[in-house]
Amino acid sequence: MPRQVVILGSTGSIGTQALEVAAALPSEIQIIGLAAGSNFELLAAQIGHWKPQVAVIFDESKFADLKNAVGNSPTKLLCGMDGLLEAATWPDSDVILGAMMGAAGLRPTLAAIEAGKDVAIANKETLVAAGEIVMRAARERGIKLWPVDSEHSALAQCLLGEDPNTVEKLTITASGGPFWTKTREEIAAARPENALKHPTWTMGRKITIDSATMMNKGLEMIEACHLFGVGMEKIEVVVHRQSIVHSFVSFVDGSVKAQLGVPDMKLPIQWGLLGAARVEGDAPKLDLLSMGTLSFEAPDDARFPAIDLAREAMKLGGTAPAALNAANEIAVEAFLEGQTDFYGVTSCVAHVLERHENSARPALDDVLNADSRARECAREWLQR
Repeated sequence: MPRQVVILGSTGSIGTQALEVAAALPSEIQIIGLAAGSNFELLAAQIGHWKPQVAVIFDESKFADLKNAVGNSPTKLLCGMDGLLEAATWPDSDVILGAMMGAAGLRPTLAAIEAGKDVAIANKETLVAAGEIVMRAARERGIKLWPVDSEHSALAQCLLGEDPNTVEKLTITASGGPFWTKTREEIAAARPENALKHPTWTMGRKITIDSATMMNKGLEMIEACHLFGVGMEKIEVVVHRQSIVHSFVSFVDGSVKAQLGVPDMKLPIQWGLLGAARVEGDAPKLDLLSMGTLSFEAPDDARFPAIDLAREAMKLGGTAPAALNAANEIAVEAFLEGQTDFYGVTSCVAHVLERHENSARPALDDVLNADSRARECAREWLQR
């Protein structure tokens, strides 16, 4: 029986690649639900191809357009957050792929967990903003979260069968983004079109900018703390330009395990959707003889201050990581629209963290309120 999958974020980079994975594994994966933000045209095409039981457009203003584009279809069409929550708890589903960008994925992820659904999680912001809440809910319901980020998938694969008490350090690799060899002055003058030219990965616009600032590594460190139950002091980042080694795990006896693969998201997506089962799909395979030299360097906090900001947010705990994430989303959007310069992104985040009124043991409403306040604070700074 194939795994019955609902994809939240089906028109984004992870979602479209997940559909390619499903197309290559029809005996393993059946798509029964799709959800998109506002791209009704692509969602309509996906509905026509996959004929899912349910489909959702989050942007309610596009609902009429979606219905017109789909025409006569047996698929149940929904919209807004209520629609996302219904899709996330769809009765026939086995696994929910959480691939919606930003904080919008938080409530659907929690709803899926409460409904007893396995979650393949590609939305790092959910765990950054509300990791304690999400992981507590997963433990209480006995739900396994399968990480889809290449780095966290790699860590999870390296940790399979290992005693957590023997883990000394988790090492997340970073490509360094498009500006690793540039001076601070060159980076400061960078335009959005420069920042969007990633050297090894093909990703969505927001995460590509996060890679350029290295905020993605800061967010991934926070995510790893929650997923694997370790402190920030046990997590490090190394710059690995080739993007072949996706993460390392170091053990107390001196052993180091690493997961290697082509810089392509299909393998971690497939591994997450299938709950760690290994089957042959169409993910590209690594040729060890042609991969060349692998290099590793320490990150440069002077040119890329985002990792330190993430460390500070995690040290504060509570709602500080949610504020970090929300401010970053607003600042990245402003950079892409030409409203601030490159270092304006991290300056904006630092400003918001300095003014954040932290809630040490937050409930979900506290996290959502912190998210809202941080966005407003970021907008005010950007409009100064």
